[in-house]
Amino acid sequence: MKTKLTLISAALLGASLMSAPVISQAAIPQSVDGQQVPSLAPMLEKVTPAVVSVAVSGNKVSRQRVPDVFRYFFGPNAPQEQEQVQERPFRGLGSGVIIDADKGYIVTNNHVIDDADEIKVGLHDGREVTAKLIGTDKESDVALLQIEADNLTEIKPTDSDAIRVGDFAVAIGNPFGLGQTVTSGIVSALGRSGLGIEMLENFIQTDAAINSGNSGGALVNLKGELIGINTAIVAPGGGNVGIGFAIPANMVRSLVQQIIDHGEVRRGVLGVMGRNLDSNLAEGFGLKSQHGGFVNSVVKDSPADKAGIKAGDIIVSIDGKPVKTFQELRAKIGTMGAGTEVKLGIIRDGDDKTVEVTLGEASEVKEQAAGNIHPMLAGATLENKDKGVEITGIADGSPAAMSGLQKGDVIVGINRTRIKTLKELKEGLEEHEGGVALKIMRDNNLLYLVLRG
Repeated sequence: MKTKLTLISAALLGASLMSAPVISQAAIPQSVDGQQVPSLAPMLEKVTPAVVSVAVSGNKVSRQRVPDVFRYFFGPNAPQEQEQVQERPFRGLGSGVIIDADKGYIVTNNHVIDDADEIKVGLHDGREVTAKLIGTDKESDVALLQIEADNLTEIKPTDSDAIRVGDFAVAIGNPFGLGQTVTSGIVSALGRSGLGIEMLENFIQTDAAINSGNSGGALVNLKGELIGINTAIVAPGGGNVGIGFAIPANMVRSLVQQIIDHGEVRRGVLGVMGRNLDSNLAEGFGLKSQHGGFVNSVVKDSPADKAGIKAGDIIVSIDGKPVKTFQELRAKIGTMGAGTEVKLGIIRDGDDKTVEVTLGEASEVKEQAAGNIHPMLAGATLENKDKGVEITGIADGSPAAMSGLQKGDVIVGINRTRIKTLKELKEGLEEHEGGVALKIMRDNNLLYLVLRG
């Protein structure tokens, strides 16, 4: 029997689990570091002023295609634009965490402030301050704000790789706009991915109650150290059932530093495509463990290629820290900055090896797994060319092949918009929900292929 559940984080939806979750109440330990802890109040009194409410307002732009049949009604007077653009005002509430009191930096979720024209931050002492958006990363759902205010309190991110399943955790946020609320629980799981919430997923799972409005709030340990940013929950009835997800502090720290340094995230790229190591692959390679990322192929001239990584390698660690899945590998690499030097632990032909790699920048690695851009492009490999984005490879039976794409096709437009680069292709597809028409150059002929959402 399958129970369908809904993942809710603001407007984020999707996913199902095999059975209904069992909700448990975590007891608070009697001591931490040898000191008796009769209450969480002393720790919370220090850290709760660093957790703020985030109120946003703006206009949501929606586009709707005008049916071609209208041209039969209006003839030559038909509207030239094939899309209707509408703006609808919206308001939203979320949470944020002050990570630098001197500079007024606040971390929240991208989906909390997405499309906002105005961002107001409510401080613990009742002050309301207008915030400036410094930068965002949609793929990991992180945003950095800045305010100008005195007497702020901060929570510094700690080493989230050091936390373990079973560690106690405390969630602080602004659920349902009620005001600041604190809940406690444990770390239920680590490295959660494949949930379809974000492009880059490596979540901490916790049973500390997280509800609508907690997005962007703090997940802290019993010392009051920031271990994650609350992002999503599983909510079959719209409320907490004990399954919440937070972005690890290490990922947040890396992304924030890139935004501060460059005004944007300069994502590190390894240059491999692969899959999770399952029982069949493990048996075929004579491995006892089923943890790791299996490398299907290596992009030519990529950082992985230059470092000597080969198809068939199994990546099991990054800088000495275990990697359980290919999604976890992708998320960790993707949130490290370009130019970062990492040591990858790999298994090749049954032997353990360590490979040093300097991560490249996305613009430097021309070919990408197209499934990261649109699900119906999965199986295709894309490369920037002078005229547009060329399909340099395509897997038989893949969604891209079933969409009608062929090797050698050059994508030159989306609907009526001209595109020339992978970045423009990705941005264009993100702007259009549902089906889109790709303008293709094939053998010097132009044609359109429709991608279903």
